[in-house]
Amino acid sequence: MSVIRSIIKLSQALLLQLSLLLICLMALGSVAVTLASAVGYLPWVQFDLRFGDTMVENAGLYVQIGITALSVMLLFYLPAHSRMLALESAHRKFGMQMEDVVRAYQTAHAADRAGQFTMASEFDAIKDRMEFLRDHPDLRDLEPEVLEVAAQMSQVSHELAETYSDAKVERARTFLTQRQQEVETFKSRLEDAKIILHELRQWTRDVDIEESMARSQVQRLRAEFFDLLPELSAQQPGDDGGDSVVPISKPKPRGTE
Repeated sequence: MSVIRSIIKLSQALLLQLSLLLICLMALGSVAVTLASAVGYLPWVQFDLRFGDTMVENAGLYVQIGITALSVMLLFYLPAHSRMLALESAHRKFGMQMEDVVRAYQTAHAADRAGQFTMASEFDAIKDRMEFLRDHPDLRDLEPEVLEVAAQMSQVSHELAETYSDAKVERARTFLTQRQQEVETFKSRLEDAKIILHELRQWTRDVDIEESMARSQVQRLRAEFFDLLPELSAQQPGDDGGDSVVPISKPKPRGTE
């Protein structure tokens, strides 16, 4: 739809310019022909014209003069019409002019954040900004009024430019980058600690299992040993020179002692 509207507007503008050109050519041509007919260089237009029962003599002459007069009167409306078109064109260009103001203001504000302007007084600050914008290669085609408005806007936002200057923003970014790196390092160490904790926990379980299996094997071996030698006992000499029998008792299960 936007493409169709653009085509329609362009067609209207072309037809309007063509109509103005035709009006000028018609006026000039009719005046030239009428003057040539008046001096006898060209004949007058002739045709029969009847108004009721009355025959109008020299009707072609009157019609030719009337068309010439009408064409000349239309020429007087062209300047007013041109001024109206200029106003409409200026109104349509208002958005583009505002875009130019925004573009110039963004350039001045960026320079202000970089510390380009150092003038303290308001008048000197605006003058300094206008000179900077006037010498900028991308803004040389803008009108002085646009540059003045952009300079005034930049001077009003000078405090904002100082608060968010490039140096302060860069320091803040550096600080945040360092904090982000510290957080990443802490997260990496935390992951390593989790892995080590998991390994130690698994190692502890394995040691407990192996120790339990070893105790079970020792108990089973002792039980088998005493089952195979139920009568085994140790001979030890008594105090009276005789022999005494010291039987070896079967070990009790763990936890009953």
